[in-house]
Amino acid sequence: MPLTFATPVDGAIPLRVVAADDLSAALDTLEGAARAWAKAQGFAAGPGETLTIPGNDGGIAAAWIGAGSGAQRRRQRFVTAVAARRLPAGVYRLEDAGPVDAEEFALGWLLEGYVFDRYATQGGARAELMAPEGLDAGRIAAIAQGEALTRRLIDTPANDMGPADLEAAARDLAGRFGAEVEVTQGDALRDGFPMIHTVGRAAAPHRAPRLIEMTWGVGERSLTLVGKGVCFDTGGLNIKPGSSMGLMKKDMGGAAATLGLAQMIMATGLPIRLRVLIPAVENAIGGDAFRPQDILTSRKGLTVEINNTDAEGRLVLADALALAAEAPSDLTISLATLTGAARVALGPDIAPFFADDEDVASAFAAAGARVADPVWRLPFHDPYEAMIEPGIADLDNAPKGGMAGAITAALFLRRFAPETYAHFDVYGWQPTAAPGRAKGGVGQGTRAILDALPTLMGL
Repeated sequence: MPLTFATPVDGAIPLRVVAADDLSAALDTLEGAARAWAKAQGFAAGPGETLTIPGNDGGIAAAWIGAGSGAQRRRQRFVTAVAARRLPAGVYRLEDAGPVDAEEFALGWLLEGYVFDRYATQGGARAELMAPEGLDAGRIAAIAQGEALTRRLIDTPANDMGPADLEAAARDLAGRFGAEVEVTQGDALRDGFPMIHTVGRAAAPHRAPRLIEMTWGVGERSLTLVGKGVCFDTGGLNIKPGSSMGLMKKDMGGAAATLGLAQMIMATGLPIRLRVLIPAVENAIGGDAFRPQDILTSRKGLTVEINNTDAEGRLVLADALALAAEAPSDLTISLATLTGAARVALGPDIAPFFADDEDVASAFAAAGARVADPVWRLPFHDPYEAMIEPGIADLDNAPKGGMAGAITAALFLRRFAPETYAHFDVYGWQPTAAPGRAKGGVGQGTRAILDALPTLMGL
């Protein structure tokens, strides 16, 4: 279903957000039977708790949503979002956001409406929210819809989301916004992007590797997004154990995030030139699979010793970043489900990012806090460069020792990237349902990037 606001109607049910420590004062605003009813329902204004207050006609006269305590709000984003599923079907209007930011309330409500219903019917009639007054409703809806695209792509299993399907998703998005798409595959891919071809060449012919390029927009400033599109990762000949392979449909989460972010940028009409590069492959096992100890020559000409075929994401990204570096761009950002080390460092909820430019890093950090999209800066630590230099080739795709894995992967990518560059090592998956975030695929870092772009692009 489209994640958008309800058409305004007369008689929409007024909504009030009530903090736990303001409950007594809120109850004092009710009269007679309504106050007695509220007390009888045991409403304690807990996070996302709902209360409907009946009118004289038997309908709903008003509804309250709990916002919990200050400590609970600090521990949980979109704290009121679950109310969108708990309230009875109907059209609601926000009368008082209480302690909650109205924009976060509205976005959380829309995101709570995401369901993955491609294979089974999900849910029925649900509560709808009119766009709160004073907010840019179009922008909020565009963000929610871009996030929904990211989630839907990640949630789709690999049998229906191979490289060709990812290409189709990019073409569909481009068609809706007047963007252009060019795809490189076959011999042209082998000759021009040898590491993308090598990683994907063992897949079945109908799942052949490719580089997807989408361009859109006009303006003086330019942005390039590069997203890892490994549509399934077996680990290659260094095969993953079953317990590690179970979520590998999400290994194209970086590509999904770039397409979702691209939709946000295009839908909000940001006046920039946008370029999206997605190396789309399946890291399969077969007679033509690349091997440990192979040495590959990249598009840039740097040679790479393969010490683990399960460290394939940085290989395909490297060729795409080399292409990005061949044309001027004010900022290049890669997003990838790249390393388990990032999850060990920060867990599934926080996206680490790397940036040498202090203005870029500060803008992302501030934006992440502002829009409840948590990101955290990790360093491009130059002394670790020696760890990715094996001696018999220019670079090592999987340094031994197991330390600083997220940093060494980022340093590897930086060898191929343009000068002004940032890298996000995302997880792309919500392990358990949370307000505004169903269990499954999820965007990370994209709303922070979108919020930071006007500052970074000088718009």
